[in-house]
Amino acid sequence: MKVEYIYHSGFTVETDNYFLVFDYYKGDIELEDKKTIIFCTHNHPDHYNSEIFKWLEKNNKILYVMSSDIETKPSVRTYILDPYEDLKLHDIEINTFGSTDKGVSFLIKVEGKTIFFAGDLNWWHWNDDSKEEQEDMEKAFKNEIEKIKGRDIDIAFFPVDPRLKENYYLGGEYFINEIKPKVFIPMHFGDNFETTKKFVHKMSNTDTKVVEISSRNQVFEI
Repeated sequence: MKVEYIYHSGFTVETDNYFLVFDYYKGDIELEDKKTIIFCTHNHPDHYNSEIFKWLEKNNKILYVMSSDIETKPSVRTYILDPYEDLKLHDIEINTFGSTDKGVSFLIKVEGKTIFFAGDLNWWHWNDDSKEEQEDMEKAFKNEIEKIKGRDIDIAFFPVDPRLKENYYLGGEYFINEIKPKVFIPMHFGDNFETTKKFVHKMSNTDTKVVEISSRNQVFEI
């Protein structure tokens, strides 16, 4: 697989036969002439931009898989999903899970590999939240991870958000320890690339390969 970091939580994944786009909202992107599926986890403006529908002008075979909180209508090219639903497109299997914010997270099986894309599923431990709010968030996050456990995940895209300050790593560390993906790709950090470097160092003793991202449009062969 070829993975390209576009910006923030925006990525592309290219396989032999497919081109997948996740949570694009801005940045330089070049579509490939392959079966293309655009995934959008929720309607926050740093995860979704309606401009993606203009891409049909270049490739009228694009399919869209959208969370149900996004204001768009289902069609022959657009599929709307709630958490805990299943969908098969071509020979790709798609399962949705929940989030600790809005929308869904995606589990995708494509060409013998399994991808997990978290969207805004994270342990959002904000220092200015009350103790009760922090405990509720921890419980909600761990309950959702429990639903994902037992699956063999090859690549996980997961938030490592510097706005959480010293708590930036909590969700990612817990996800790695519980799910044990083969490769972990951090996201939701904007241009704060130092956060990914810190997380790589913090998780240096795990069997999971954690990818360090240092620039927009960085490409990884996985």
